[in-house]
Amino acid sequence: MVDDMLRTPGAVRDAERWTAHNYHPLPVVISSAEGVWLTDVDNRRYLDCLAGYSALNFGHRHPQLIAAAHAQLDKLTLTSRAFIHDQFADFCRELAELCGKDLVLPMNTGAEAVETAIKVARKWGYQVKGVPAGQANIVVAEGNFHGRTTTIVSFSTDEDARADFGPYTPGFTVVPYGDLDALAAAIDENTVAVLIEPIQGEQGVVVPPAGYLPGVRRVCDENNVLFLADEIQSGLGRTGETFACDHEGVTPDMYLLGKALGGGIVPVSAVAANADVLGVLKPGQHGSTFGGNPLACAVATEVVRLLGTGEFQRRSAELGERLHAGLRGLVGKGLLAVRGRGLWAGLDIDPAVMTGRQACERLMERGILAKDTHGSTIRLAPPLVITAEEIDHLVAQLAAVLAG
Repeated sequence: MVDDMLRTPGAVRDAERWTAHNYHPLPVVISSAEGVWLTDVDNRRYLDCLAGYSALNFGHRHPQLIAAAHAQLDKLTLTSRAFIHDQFADFCRELAELCGKDLVLPMNTGAEAVETAIKVARKWGYQVKGVPAGQANIVVAEGNFHGRTTTIVSFSTDEDARADFGPYTPGFTVVPYGDLDALAAAIDENTVAVLIEPIQGEQGVVVPPAGYLPGVRRVCDENNVLFLADEIQSGLGRTGETFACDHEGVTPDMYLLGKALGGGIVPVSAVAANADVLGVLKPGQHGSTFGGNPLACAVATEVVRLLGTGEFQRRSAELGERLHAGLRGLVGKGLLAVRGRGLWAGLDIDPAVMTGRQACERLMERGILAKDTHGSTIRLAPPLVITAEEIDHLVAQLAAVLAG
């Protein structure tokens, strides 16, 4: 196929012409997908090793999820929370049971879930803990990624995400990730919550030291502080357990969920907590027009049911071992380090070999789609429906790229 017959270059130019340049995507234009495979406008196929930042844990167009969406589209799509619809209670109950919590508050995006958690924690601090009005503070970690609203970027340590968006929202204390002593020292009488990712995704799939999460739980208990776990990327099967916190037997006061909860079909997020926490909200104090809409609930309920089988958690654990074994074999051969858990990996490329962006571009040429972050790091997060053979293919293509 000669270049002037390809549709991709023109489609890329059009996208660049008509959109704000807040992303720097790879020059690929996807037109269809199924399972772990993507097809572009020129009929080239790619193995999806990003899965929409874990929004596609169950693969593209999972039949059970597509069927739920189709069925709901024929009946009811939106009511707003001014009314109750027939999908709402089942979704909230089944997600609450999956989380082991009393209540669920559904929203749309991950950032909305984080904003919800911040608001609830502050209100809990004033009404339950007795923090003086306007004095609540929340402890967060360096290298965090919780979203891109003005409040959330106020406590980001990524200057690309933060610079020139001030003035910044006060009320947050940043400590090194994985440093339990620093976290404990940052807590004072006005601290209402600790907000962390059990594994930092955007930072490069950084797993904290063993014992850190139980330590966070203990420090929070000792100081009457809420433990808010942002499991938006790490949760719902990605790491080989339902939640990344499960690896250390830790239960937070609130789960922040999103991405995979929408099954790769609709944006769905939620926070789950017990009634003594979420019960501080009263009508009119928080909400969202599309939060908990019928279409979202129908799809997300099926997501919860898929997780209820345990199949996807097992696949992630078992296939994740195969993935990490293959990747560790490339350390010293163009890779400096490999991190992660389950079907989630952060790879540090030797800067003397190439940048993370260059690695992703060369992988794309070999039919593998991945994403770089922070210069020389790339992230791998294939859908949990990937096969052993496809994992071996991924590792082989990465090895070929690193070998030049």
